[in-house]
Amino acid sequence: MLIVCISASNMKFAGNNSTSLKTCNLIKDIIERKTSKDAKVEVISLVDYELKPCIGCGKCIDMDSCINDINFSNIYKILMKADALFIVSAHYAPIPSKLSMLLEKIEQLAFLKRFRNEDYRSHLFHKPVGIIGHGGGTKEIIQYYKSPVLDTIWNALSYPIEMNIIGLDDEQKHGVVFPVKRVTKDINSVFPIQEYDWMDIEKIINPLIDRVLVNILFT
Repeated sequence: MLIVCISASNMKFAGNNSTSLKTCNLIKDIIERKTSKDAKVEVISLVDYELKPCIGCGKCIDMDSCINDINFSNIYKILMKADALFIVSAHYAPIPSKLSMLLEKIEQLAFLKRFRNEDYRSHLFHKPVGIIGHGGGTKEIIQYYKSPVLDTIWNALSYPIEMNIIGLDDEQKHGVVFPVKRVTKDINSVFPIQEYDWMDIEKIINPLIDRVLVNILFT
C-alpha cells in the first residue's frame, strides 16, 4: 500500500521546520503506527521541485506526462502508483504557487482526455485524498482558511479528475484545518515565529487519517 503526502509549502528558508513538511512527517508516523508499517508513506516536498505552469500546448493528450516539465512528470508517476493521497497546504494567495501548478497540470491531463472521450477516467479517479490546511491564524480565525485553501484544492481535484475527497462532517466536508498556538515577532527576521501544539494537531488530523485508510480498503 502506497500513500503519498504532498507538502505544498514553498518556504525554502524553513527547511525541515516547515509546518507543511512536519505535518506530512507526522502523518507518516501516525499511519505507520496504525498499519504496523504495512503502508509505505512517501513524502513529496514541493519546495524541492522547480515546476513550470501549464502553457496549454495540448501535447499531453496522448501521454501521462508533460513534455515541458520533467519534475511534474516525475511527481505524477508517483501519484499514479499511490493508493491514497494527503495534501498539506498553507494559506498563501490562496494556496502555494507550486501546488497550483501541480494541480492545474493534473486537471489538464484529465480534462483533455475526458473531453475527447467521456468514458476516460483519470489515473487518480476515486482515489481517496485527505486535504489539510493551516496558516498563521489561531482557533478563532482558522475557519476562514476553509474556503480559500480546502475548497480551492477540492475544486481542482473534483471533475474531471474525480478523486474521492474525504471529509468528516458537514463542517469539515473537504478536509480539516489546524491553528497556530502563538505568533510572535523576531527582531532579527522579517518573518513571524509561529508556535504549534503538535499534540493538538495530531488530534485534529487523526480522524481524517482514519477515514482515508478506511476508504483505501473500499476503493
